[in-house]
Amino acid sequence: MEQSFGKKAVGLSFNPSGNQLVNNVKLAYAEAIDNINDLLQANIGNQERVAICEKAIQETITAQMWAVKAITWNG
Repeated sequence: MEQSFGKKAVGLSFNPSGNQLVNNVKLAYAEAIDNINDLLQANIGNQERVAICEKAIQETITAQMWAVKAITWNG
């Protein structure tokens, strides 16, 4: 089955430790990204809204990566 854009963006299938919390966080961020991407797709003709959606997706991906780092930090 094809993964959604959000699941691909967060790398849902990459979780070498099998940490359930990592999986749960990635799923939550994937859903947010999918919702923003749906808004983007519905507004293709509106350059400003598309730009804002693209930035929101980028920032959400960044937040997801930091959240996973926080979960897996061994410092």
